[in-house]
Amino acid sequence: MSESTCVRAVRPWGGALSDVLIEDGVIREVVPHTPGSAGPGHGQVIAGHGHLALPAFADVHAHLDSTRLGLPFRPHTARDGLLGLIDNDLENWRDAEESVSERATRTLGMTIASGATVVRSHAQIDVSSGLDRLEGVLAAREAHADRAEVQVVAFPQAGIVRAPGTVDLLRAAMSSGADLIGGIDPCALDRDPAQHVDIVFDIAHRHGVGIDIHLHEPGELGCFTMELICDRVRSLGMQGRVTISHAFALATAPPPRIQAVIEQLAHLDIALTTIAPSGQRVLPADQLAASGIRLGLGQDGMRDYWSPFGDGDMLGRTWQLAFTQQLRHDRLIERCLAIATVGGRAVVGTGEPAAASWTDTADTCPGLRRGDRADLLLLPGETVTSAIMDRPKRRTVLRAGRVVAVDGSLSPEALRKAVS
Repeated sequence: MSESTCVRAVRPWGGALSDVLIEDGVIREVVPHTPGSAGPGHGQVIAGHGHLALPAFADVHAHLDSTRLGLPFRPHTARDGLLGLIDNDLENWRDAEESVSERATRTLGMTIASGATVVRSHAQIDVSSGLDRLEGVLAAREAHADRAEVQVVAFPQAGIVRAPGTVDLLRAAMSSGADLIGGIDPCALDRDPAQHVDIVFDIAHRHGVGIDIHLHEPGELGCFTMELICDRVRSLGMQGRVTISHAFALATAPPPRIQAVIEQLAHLDIALTTIAPSGQRVLPADQLAASGIRLGLGQDGMRDYWSPFGDGDMLGRTWQLAFTQQLRHDRLIERCLAIATVGGRAVVGTGEPAAASWTDTADTCPGLRRGDRADLLLLPGETVTSAIMDRPKRRTVLRAGRVVAVDGSLSPEALRKAVS
């Protein structure tokens, strides 16, 4: 028997008051709301109270294995530079007051309660950590399996070539439940880009998984690495299965060089993720949109050994993306929310088309069309932009048509209040 839900009296992407009809977790139809009508004859009804209806968030770049959200504040102790951050994490993560699984489970719950139903988390794999951190993130995924789709990346944060024994651990991680293989700065960190990239792509090819590579390398160095990645994608036929995270080179290389690399990424359907950094690392969103590149948004680490920032709220990170892009017009700020929602879904491949759906205009209501999975976020706001600016705490989160969080709570008591 099919399961039906009607989300009544909401405004999809801030538009006209409507009812969203859901069948078996998928949007069947969006129809004009008729005040005073009885609604559907069967199934559950969720009162929308005239709130905005938006696609739920997709946090496509998180580090759940290192989070300290909910624990006592710890002053930052890392030395300068990438190696200083890596070493600070390695030296301190085992001393946390709680296990990886406890910390990751709590932070994932906070992320879901804020409105995200898709999360891609990196889990560090290194010779001192073994698979401990991966196992903690996998436990968090299992704890919230009914509330969110979680992809886990086996992430060699301390390097591969420079850390003998890491390759075998990465292979073991893929056999232990990781969904993707990661990499990091093949030139700047491992100083052997060809070998690093070859190892990552070999593991991906052997295990039939996708790739998500951290690339902090700036300017020409980063462009060189991205072209190396493009060569491997082309030769192995891995179009549509590779993501580059950060991609700071696209903000720091000369404009003609940036455009040439963007064209290669678009041709090979290589996706990008950003954490909305500031300064000289801001990605050229206009160029990426024009090229149709899939782009998603993530929170990165959340109050961890790399940084004291991060709170689990993707609406706040959407505000940060608009702010760092220096946007003022509503249509451009709404595009930031599209990046944070349907853009991220396109990156992780959760039912959205391969095309960069975040480039759609708000008039087309991406993520709330017939056939879309009914992962929704309901929240008050005059407009989409006003909601991003105000970041209201009142929120109802639906996963495949089922309420999974209300006003920041995952408790059964809170969920029952939303459904009649």
